[in-house]
Amino acid sequence: MKLSDFKYPLPRNLIAKYPAHPRDSSRLMVLNRQDESITEIRFSEFVDYFRKGDCVAVNETKVFPARLFGRKEKTNAKIEVFLLRELKKEENIWDVIVDPARKVRIGNKIFFDNDRLWCEVIDNTTSRGRTVRFTYKGDFYKLIEKIGQTPLPYYIKREPTEKDKETYQTVFARVVGAVAAPTAGLHFTKRLIRHIERKGVKIVPIVLHVGLGSFRPVEVEDLTKHKMDSEYYEIPESTATVINRTIDSRGNVFAAGTSTTRALESSVTTDGHVKPTQGWTDKFVFPPYDFKVVDKLVTNFHLPESTLLMLVCAFGGHEFVMRAYKLAIKKGYRFYSYGDGMLIL
Repeated sequence: MKLSDFKYPLPRNLIAKYPAHPRDSSRLMVLNRQDESITEIRFSEFVDYFRKGDCVAVNETKVFPARLFGRKEKTNAKIEVFLLRELKKEENIWDVIVDPARKVRIGNKIFFDNDRLWCEVIDNTTSRGRTVRFTYKGDFYKLIEKIGQTPLPYYIKREPTEKDKETYQTVFARVVGAVAAPTAGLHFTKRLIRHIERKGVKIVPIVLHVGLGSFRPVEVEDLTKHKMDSEYYEIPESTATVINRTIDSRGNVFAAGTSTTRALESSVTTDGHVKPTQGWTDKFVFPPYDFKVVDKLVTNFHLPESTLLMLVCAFGGHEFVMRAYKLAIKKGYRFYSYGDGMLIL
């Protein structure tokens, strides 16, 4: 398939700026692949689609406030530094994006928080990318939690608030490392989790630290030439055990989100089971693709021409999913990170 096959027009007023409250009160469009029927419910009713013996895999990654605002030495020019990934923990070396990039060169120093924290640029990576070394005496992550800003996606046209530090975080968030939320998980509440578990369904964790690659546009019409950014992921042995038992007992494996799906499909054995893993994945899923582990997928409504939409189309069928998107627009569904959900059976 081509990049242009995943284009659709979206009115800007359908881009959600704030989440539903409570989270599980958001709308959920249910797509049944067997008869290509579409049902509309509330996310809180998601529990009705589970059977005893099923399991649902969720992403426990936690978003950290990755946007820092500082000043360049000597000139005092204002510089934004967006933390992407930690390269060497013991040396506090990070890959970052800087803005405006034209003002930031190797050897420059940038100061933050009344000069209590500073970094030196030690390499260039991309046009806006830099590698920097931070200098700070104390708990670096604790300081970032204090002075950093929530990295809301660029399409949410408003300034982040303190409330976003809570709402742009899933109820499962535990392992710090993401610069974007695994958005399917944003719909879950503790109440809904209790209802799911009461049905005899196992909720199992994975970790995939979502990076800015989620929003990086695909720039080639031929999808086979697109290269995904690598993202760190973990599948614990206990999670693999539950998922494999579910597969062997003919239960359904639900995946909460495209990030969870990519992690599971990145760690498949030759006999169609999941193996415990720690590592990096640059797996790109687009139609046609034969899913080995995931039976049901819950996700959000994604950007046009995005790799996330391509994965969803690979799972649900391109024509069926795009028809559902057209219906969602007609019915005023809320799109993207803080928007409504989709369940593909």
